[in-house]
Amino acid sequence: MGIKHRITGTDVDFAFRKTINITPAFLKEHNIYGLILDVDNTLTTDENLAPAEGIPEWVEDMKNEHIRLVIVSNNNARRVRPLAEKLGLPFVAKGAKPLKKGYEKAMEIMGLHHTRVAAVGDQLFTDIWGAKHSKVRSIYVAPMMIEGKDKRFILFKRKLEKPFLPEKFTDDGE
Repeated sequence: MGIKHRITGTDVDFAFRKTINITPAFLKEHNIYGLILDVDNTLTTDENLAPAEGIPEWVEDMKNEHIRLVIVSNNNARRVRPLAEKLGLPFVAKGAKPLKKGYEKAMEIMGLHHTRVAAVGDQLFTDIWGAKHSKVRSIYVAPMMIEGKDKRFILFKRKLEKPFLPEKFTDDGE
C-alpha cells in the first residue's frame, strides 16, 4: 500500500470481492483462526434479516475447519440477533466501530489473541479502521450492494473511501 493508505489508516491486509471467497485454507496459511464479521454488505444486503446466498454454507465450512466466528455490528441487537441466530453465531451489537470495544469483546468470546484474528468488512472508515486500532488484521470485502439514497451518511462515506479502496483482490482470477 502507498503512503496515502498508511497516513489515513486505510491500508488493508487482504481484499476479497466476496466474503464467501475467503477460504479456511487461506486463513490458516496466514495463521488466522478467528474472524470478526460485519453484517450489512458483508454477510447480507443492507437491512436484510436473511443471510446472502452462500453465506450459511460458508459459515458451516468455517466452523468445520475450526475457524471461530463472531459478528460485530454497530446496529442494535434487534437488527443483528435474527441473522446471528440463523447462522448460529455469537454477536456483539452496538459494537461502536471503529472503536476497540466490539473487537475486544469478540476476541474475548473467541478466546483468541489479536495476532490470530482478522476483521472482515466492507467499510474502510469503520471496519478497517477498527481492525487497525484493535491490532487485528483486516480483510476488506467489496460491498454486496450500494446503499439507497436514504442512507446519505453511508453514501457520503463511500465517496470519501473511493480513493483508498484496494486495487488488487486476492480472489481475482478465481
